[in-house]
Amino acid sequence: MKRRVLPGLPLALGITLVYVAIIVVLPLAALVFKAASLGPADYWRIVSSDRALASYRVTVLCALAATVFNLLFGMALAWVLVRYRFPGRRLVDALVDLPFALPTAVAGIALTTLFATNGWFGGPLSHLGIKVAYTPLGIIVAMSFTSIPFIVRTVQPVLEELDPALEEAGQTLGASDLSIFAKVILPLLAPALLAGVSLSFARSLGEFGAIIFIAGNQPFSTEITALLAFIRLEEYDYPASAAIASVMLLTAFVMLAITNLMQARALRYTVRG
Repeated sequence: MKRRVLPGLPLALGITLVYVAIIVVLPLAALVFKAASLGPADYWRIVSSDRALASYRVTVLCALAATVFNLLFGMALAWVLVRYRFPGRRLVDALVDLPFALPTAVAGIALTTLFATNGWFGGPLSHLGIKVAYTPLGIIVAMSFTSIPFIVRTVQPVLEELDPALEEAGQTLGASDLSIFAKVILPLLAPALLAGVSLSFARSLGEFGAIIFIAGNQPFSTEITALLAFIRLEEYDYPASAAIASVMLLTAFVMLAITNLMQARALRYTVRG
């Protein structure tokens, strides 16, 4: 009798597929079916209303700004954690995962307290004419806080595994530090950066709890799409809520598909090099 390489694989695979179907596929299918209950004209009227379009603009632009900030700051933070040893390094490394453990509502309340006009950060910034709480800038701050671990944790392991001989070879050939980073290190980090950026952007698109406390939630100004869907849900307008949510779901799927293609392409050329 031929022995199985992984004993119990059919049972484990079956349990996994059932779990995925219940936790992931079933809610998404319910969302799609509820949105499909609308006619094409009603669906288009809901998702293309002025208020909905304004919420898309606020959500996407703030998510892009937060992702760009996380890309720069997150990569710098990962670099410092990997390349330098300093007092409190382990504490800083542990704090990176704080947004994962902290309830998003608690994060939103804390950020609002810090960045309000009488807060520790908001007070000095208000004297400079910069208002964070209850503005789009507050949304960017909340998105950045909740999504930065994705970039740090995807880039950090790759930096730890980089062969120092590659940088030493560049230095031996007379390349500057900037040239070594751009032509040696960055191409090797590209697949991890793409993965981290896509996860960070997707998390920012779907963030809700941390944003509603600091955003102000003013229609056409600081109202995000997730909040608009929630408002329609509270109004018992379930098809409209599902229609608005389906737009963000489709956006996230398209973005992740494009990112996966770019990541596979970057990884293929990296391996060839």
